[in-house]
Amino acid sequence: MIEIEKILPVWKVERDAMISMSGDITFAWRVEHAETGTLSQQNFEAQHLAMVKAVRVLLPDTVLHKADWYTKGKVKADFVRAGDGVLSLASERFFNERPYLDHECFLFITLKPLGRKLSSSAYANILRKSISPVEVKDEKRYKDFLSACGQFERIISDSGLMSMRRLLEPELCGTANTAGIIEKYLFLLRPNQQPVIRDIHLREGLRVGDQHCELYTLSDAADLPAFCGSRINYDKYSTDRSKYSIGFASPLGQFLDCNHIYSQYLFIGDAHKTIKALEAKKLRLQSLSAYSRENAISRDACNDFLNEAIGQQRLPVKAHFNVLAWADDVSELAELRNKVGSAMASMDAVCKQETNGAAQIWFAGMPGNAADFPMNDTFDTFAEQAVCFFNMETSYRSSLSPFGIRLGDRTSGYPLHVDISDEPILRGWTTNRNKFIIGPSGSGKSFFTNHMVRSYYEQGAHVVLVDVGHSYKGLCDLVGGYYFTYSEKSPIRFNPFYIAEGDTLDTEKKESIKTLLMTLWKKDDESYTRSEYVAISNALTLYYEYLPAHPDVFPCFNSFYEFLMEEYLQVLEDGKVQERNFDVDNFLYVLNPYYKGGEFDYLLNATSNLDLLNERFIVFELDEIKEHAILLPIVTIIIMEVFISKMRKLKGVRKMILLEEVWKAISREGTAEYIKYLFKTVRKFFGEAVVVTQEIEDIISSPIVKQAIINNSDCKILLDQSKYQNKFDDVQALMGLTDKEKAQILSMNKANDPTKKYKEVFISLGGQQSKVYRTEVSLEEYLCYSTEEKEKMKVQEYAAKYGDIRKGIAVLAAELRNGAKIF
Repeated sequence: MIEIEKILPVWKVERDAMISMSGDITFAWRVEHAETGTLSQQNFEAQHLAMVKAVRVLLPDTVLHKADWYTKGKVKADFVRAGDGVLSLASERFFNERPYLDHECFLFITLKPLGRKLSSSAYANILRKSISPVEVKDEKRYKDFLSACGQFERIISDSGLMSMRRLLEPELCGTANTAGIIEKYLFLLRPNQQPVIRDIHLREGLRVGDQHCELYTLSDAADLPAFCGSRINYDKYSTDRSKYSIGFASPLGQFLDCNHIYSQYLFIGDAHKTIKALEAKKLRLQSLSAYSRENAISRDACNDFLNEAIGQQRLPVKAHFNVLAWADDVSELAELRNKVGSAMASMDAVCKQETNGAAQIWFAGMPGNAADFPMNDTFDTFAEQAVCFFNMETSYRSSLSPFGIRLGDRTSGYPLHVDISDEPILRGWTTNRNKFIIGPSGSGKSFFTNHMVRSYYEQGAHVVLVDVGHSYKGLCDLVGGYYFTYSEKSPIRFNPFYIAEGDTLDTEKKESIKTLLMTLWKKDDESYTRSEYVAISNALTLYYEYLPAHPDVFPCFNSFYEFLMEEYLQVLEDGKVQERNFDVDNFLYVLNPYYKGGEFDYLLNATSNLDLLNERFIVFELDEIKEHAILLPIVTIIIMEVFISKMRKLKGVRKMILLEEVWKAISREGTAEYIKYLFKTVRKFFGEAVVVTQEIEDIISSPIVKQAIINNSDCKILLDQSKYQNKFDDVQALMGLTDKEKAQILSMNKANDPTKKYKEVFISLGGQQSKVYRTEVSLEEYLCYSTEEKEKMKVQEYAAKYGDIRKGIAVLAAELRNGAKIF
């Protein structure tokens, strides 16, 4: 056994640089890539161009080594953060121990000393000791190298598609409690894994501790694809009318589901010397071309290479790419081989399993040791082509914002914390928090909105929902909110005259009641006079002055009506108000149906669910009254007053109003103006307005939606639009979607994991950021959100049987997990 310190190629770390035994100087960076599926074709081209530009500023005798580390991990539940919320705890249990693929990307740039002997499979510098070359102490060469690396970093960062952060000494060397980057590579440690020393075996294959490793290479030009580019189409997510783009090398990255390191090497020499050597080689092949057709073909290939290098000012480089994959068990290696081979085949490349040279290539992959790479395992190419093989994407990342909702990575299902309200404003992607949600029946639209509003509610938001399908009954029961709905046995009841504790009778409250009374009195096509407005205004003022003096009088429409008959008639008589100015008899007669004993005496005389200002979850279910000429306008006015009151009085508190399928309600002229006002001003009060619709035609047919809502909703959320894929161009133009967003939308639910039950959702934030996520939830959450009639009835049955909906859902979920055939 040989102690690794005796052969470790890195001599020391100084000034945040690794210095090898042979005098190589290496700087290291952590690279953050764009998330998979978020780049357009133009983005890929721009990213590729930026990387090529960056490579061209590097000095001769430089090695660029990019290493993408993919390690399998498991989700660790955070039950403390979940608190005592029954659905939050269920979600943590559901995702606990779920496997996923973690990704870290590191980039190393190494400057070799002048005249350094190149390594090969027959000769490795590990076999010989050497005196450090004089260039190690050459301050000018060091500063030139540092300047070139700085330019490289600036070009990459300025692209806006990648970011780089220089690794400092503690990250290179490690500390007592954290592993350094060399240690991570040698012992195959996962991110944040505690340092552990493992034996490394090179005989009979590469083995690190109990991990069995295999190396697969792209080191011969004959094994490479005939064409390469910055991107390829991902067929699983593409359609006849849209092409879903991923990086050219992404099949060897996030889409290769195993523990692996994808290493990419570029060896940059003296371009002039390289061209000169190739010219000499071409002449030799020319002289031998008469003896062999192979020589003639090689001569032509060499000539084409030289023509391209000189004619198009290409930078000739040597390149090598490999995948180091490992598994816990030898029996898994065959599956690894199939996965890697299939990934390379998807790029039209031929996979070569490295055996004889595996140890040397693995050793050269150590951070800071890329200069020891065996050059016989490289091929000649240009920087433009070589960069195509760089991995340029990563998995989805959670938002750092404390506020958000839980969605899933569409590839792995990893639970993500996603902020679609606050962070987009802070980053400048959006200017408001309003949302427009569209999805046909069965697409998971109400399911997603249930999940969203529940998340907002649990984080302190006030939520007002207007619905026409009982989609939120289960959630409202669970959180103990107010649920206003109409049925013959239990008609809808309000009390706009009641002033809750902590509330005040301000101007807006008065105006709301006046508007309500005018709506009850006058038809839509009838106008009111100034004198009528003043008379009603005076009546309200006197009524609220009357109440404190009569504490036994309960504020409601009944007591207001009685006040008019018993007190206000005398006031009008004393004031000599004439009938043509205010016909009080007509007023009382028209409003009589809302007084006790009348047809609608229940409507404005509620004695429960009164404190609408402080209640955080309120649902107005309009299904039974959406065509009612009398009830609908009244309920609409009350809804408007409730949210406006919350908006203006609850300072520093998040508010949300969600309107789902309420087109009849917002088609009225007065309400339409309210909707326009709401979408334009709600952002100023830490609020957000959300509209949910089912059909694309709703957008086109409603000028309110088309003008006010779409234009003032920076967050657009779409669910499965596959039924519209042949006429999606109109929708794209109407909603101002880019071609990239169109491809993302049409990719939804094309390749879902058959072992999981979920739907996908597309979210666009101001056209700046857009992604497709999974809406995957626990069984308890599913039962709470479900809009299937059969499932809703079963939940209600269990809730009645076990005392409340929480216990009912818990028991029902447990029985379903145990295999009970309930549905």
